[in-house]
Amino acid sequence: MDDDTQIRTKGRFDAAYDAVLARWDGVTALETTSEFGVTRVHACGPTGAPPVLLLHGGGATSTAWSAVATTLGSTHRVYAPDLIGDVGRSVPGYRRPRTPADLMTWLDAVRAELGVPRATLIGHSYGAWIALSYALSHPDRVNRLALLDPSNCFSGLRAGYVLRALPMLLRPNESRARRFIEWETRGRAVDPDWLTVYALGVAGSPRPRVVLPKRPSAAALGELRVPTLVALAKDSRAIDTDRVGTAAHGTLSDVRVEVLPDSSHHTLPGNEPGQLTRILAEFLS
Repeated sequence: MDDDTQIRTKGRFDAAYDAVLARWDGVTALETTSEFGVTRVHACGPTGAPPVLLLHGGGATSTAWSAVATTLGSTHRVYAPDLIGDVGRSVPGYRRPRTPADLMTWLDAVRAELGVPRATLIGHSYGAWIALSYALSHPDRVNRLALLDPSNCFSGLRAGYVLRALPMLLRPNESRARRFIEWETRGRAVDPDWLTVYALGVAGSPRPRVVLPKRPSAAALGELRVPTLVALAKDSRAIDTDRVGTAAHGTLSDVRVEVLPDSSHHTLPGNEPGQLTRILAEFLS
């Protein structure tokens, strides 16, 4: 990608990113700093209300949470960081997270600098793995846990999903990213501005350096005592929802599993038609 194309791509990315945030009620941009860099965090809701941390899926950025954050922000203080090392407005520092332990250290530093002793964690896809891993390593700092179509928590990604994503990952460009989302969502409508954020994030250079997930053992999951919601997209092409639901019931001691109709992996969390926000509000209440 030449310099002029990079400049145009960044301009379109920033415009789409800001357009999504403009629909996020009462959003404030915060920054936290650690050895891993500067983390952009978008916050809303009354200060002093119960805190919630939202962890987005790979490449989705914190803009994916606008609908959820607006709903939960009426009763909670909501924080949504751009994952360090991924696309978005967080800026990696001299040390990038390279292992799951590094990623937990980064998230714990974000939590501490926000002044949040304990929080509810809600994660989608890759962000669900981060949330679960953090709850397993720091259970005293997590009140509740919600995992939305989680990947690498109870099972891996479907082989067909990975194969379909490979051309986009190996030779990334905007049109491949858009076709991939259209395929996974089976043509369902998604926020066009968020889709531009995602597609241009995929097309951008350099490629994000994300930490490869390590699936927790059944024994570790069995020791978790944090109340957990597992919300699964009925038409997900990313994970086997039946397998994940069965595994969650079979390993977690305090779990509620919900299957969301008319949803796919990439219509969560921002484009699902409303059931998700109702379930999350009920779970948090």
